[in-house]
Amino acid sequence: MVAFVAGATGYVGQAVVRALVAREQKVVAHVRSDSAELDAWRLRFGQVGVSVDTTPWRADAMNATLSALRPQQVFALLGTTRARATALQTAGGDAAAASYEAVDYGLTRQLLDACTAASPTPAFIYLSSQGVHAGALGAYLAARWRLETALRASGLVAVIARPAIITGEDRAESRTGERIAATVSDAALAVLASLGMGKLRDRYGSIDADSLAWGLVEAGLSAREGCVERTADQLRPPRDGAKA
Repeated sequence: MVAFVAGATGYVGQAVVRALVAREQKVVAHVRSDSAELDAWRLRFGQVGVSVDTTPWRADAMNATLSALRPQQVFALLGTTRARATALQTAGGDAAAASYEAVDYGLTRQLLDACTAASPTPAFIYLSSQGVHAGALGAYLAARWRLETALRASGLVAVIARPAIITGEDRAESRTGERIAATVSDAALAVLASLGMGKLRDRYGSIDADSLAWGLVEAGLSAREGCVERTADQLRPPRDGAKA
């Protein structure tokens, strides 16, 4: 099986690549052609037998790539942050190019359209977020709801993953506020779990990249028809540590 991973250089993306390699799947990792670390990514991914694709984010180019690769699975793990938009503006660029509208919706929609146009069509595994729903406030949640709406209407076999906070000690990018929020909420949920409410802990507690990647790959492999949603408790590996 061939899996195409968009957002392969991110925290979750790298973990998904590792999980797919462990499953002995053929993996194509997408890396932006203008990435300052492109050569390093080629080397890193190449060492584990992963091909690197640098298709530019243009509809015609992405359509051609997916038509040629014919992947059975496409993992949509793209995302941006306000900090990236601010950094781009500080460097003299257009902050809008790194907005939620441009990346979380725009690039992911482009990938979705390419999958819809492909033959045969692949399963689309989309990393969304907890709290996404119609009328959700904020540009981040709104962009993801628009993408989910388009995905459901596409007719593709699809998985919408809704984890809570994604974090871990191995995350290279510093997100202090996120780490504090995870620590506080996880502590409260641990207390509830000790009182017999473990399901709340599993559904709303933070999750690290490797655990989430395991769930995304499992969900993608089991996707057969329609569009299904998976919450954090459904994405976590078994608590006995077995990752079959």
